[in-house]
Amino acid sequence: MVAETNSYSFEAITTAVNLIKAGARFIATNPDVTSPAEKGIEPACGSVSALIAAATGHQPYFLGKPNPLMMRYALEHLGAHSAETTMVGDRMDTDVLAGTESGMQTVLVLSGLTRRKDVDGFPFKPGRIVDSVADLIE
Repeated sequence: MVAETNSYSFEAITTAVNLIKAGARFIATNPDVTSPAEKGIEPACGSVSALIAAATGHQPYFLGKPNPLMMRYALEHLGAHSAETTMVGDRMDTDVLAGTESGMQTVLVLSGLTRRKDVDGFPFKPGRIVDSVADLIE
């Protein structure tokens, strides 16, 4: 299982590569390649997963966003219907994609890594774009 941390070690990555080559399932929490950090950005779960995938020839199964099974489970757990739910997030490639594929309304918050100019590079669009979550309070 590959997850978010800032303490990946070469030894742990090597162990994962050998376990996967020996038949272990390759599971990761999310495909985010970067995360915001104090000094800018840092590699995230998706980057480490890509490194392991390159070494093993196996692609990970991502449990978290934008996995539609996770989204369906979350909606069911909340007793919500996708048509009446809004996904708010700061990433086009996970948050807005997850909401779009799940039939939700979507809001992109520009307080994360995705910038307004990045939106045109995606085949799907958020329903609304705001600078901050605070902009959603009326």
